Amino acid sequence: MKAQKKDIRALTKEQLRDFFVSNGDKAFRGNQVYEWLWQKAAHSFEGMTNLSKETRDMLEANFVINHIKVDLMQRSNDGTIKNAVRLHDDLVVESVLIPTKTRTTACVSSQVGCSLDCRFCATSRLKRMRNLNPDEIYDQVVAIDNESRLYFDKPLSNIVFMGMGEPLMNYNNVLKAIDKITSPEGLGMSPKRITVSTSGVPKMIRKMADDEVKFKLAVSLHSAIDEIRTSIMPFNATFTLADLREALEYWYSKTKSRITYEYVVWEGINDSQSDVDALVSFCKFAPSKVNLIEYNPIDDGEFQQASNGAIDMYVNTLERNGIVVTVRRSRGKDIDAACGQLANKQ
Repeated sequence: MKAQKKDIRALTKEQLRDFFVSNGDKAFRGNQVYEWLWQKAAHSFEGMTNLSKETRDMLEANFVINHIKVDLMQRSNDGTIKNAVRLHDDLVVESVLIPTKTRTTACVSSQVGCSLDCRFCATSRLKRMRNLNPDEIYDQVVAIDNESRLYFDKPLSNIVFMGMGEPLMNYNNVLKAIDKITSPEGLGMSPKRITVSTSGVPKMIRKMADDEVKFKLAVSLHSAIDEIRTSIMPFNATFTLADLREALEYWYSKTKSRITYEYVVWEGINDSQSDVDALVSFCKFAPSKVNLIEYNPIDDGEFQQASNGAIDMYVNTLERNGIVVTVRRSRGKDIDAACGQLANKQ
């Protein structure tokens, strides 16, 4: 049986240098190839024009570049772009470009499907098939950066890990991808422009703090009352609010970094004064910001967006208690590109 070639992007720069030395070439060839793979995001060995044909043929004989392919690009009426991204094994994930007047943001996926079970999210209805590799995450960002430059005449300014999957369940690969994205030898983006959003995995939030990560943290909260949160996010029975808060207190003590909470208000679920009072109490241990996110239906009608009056109650109560609050209107709803809608529906 023919041996499967290794994806060259799984190699470190040092391993690439060693490969060339062991094949009778100079170590600096590894530096050249590394630059092609990451800074220039090369799709093929043939395109590495400062290498001899003999060297390119040797790479072709030993390795592959499992590059993503944007299968389908959809543009919303509001300018939002959604990419259906085909991976080397024919699985598909989605990523989104969200433009505003001042910036463009990439919303990227970290898993094929999702391992959590949030009842309001379309992605959770897809079983988790596998984690994305660092290069597959990186490629999503490169594709969106190219689209940002082409359609909006500016480079990508921000990245949020709010696409398909739970990033902290693919922690090592997400960190490796961010390392490449922020490295001068990669895309050179500031980690302060990257936000990793989690549904709340206490052990991994602690690990992030211990690893002294420089990117921002957002928590998909939606209720600060255990029974309600468990009813809409069943994994909360395992990762309770008390455990989550303890982990977030640890995060803040180590990083002194403000925590963002993502929060959807639904009619008849979390739209009462007691709900917002519980949120205020939960937020008070550290500087925080609450993003109230418009709900995007996923067809079954079980969850309905709360009234404007309920949203106003949240805003007024949070502001009265000195908590920064922003109301986020959805983008890309007409192409199923909004929060909670990513489900490979084309």
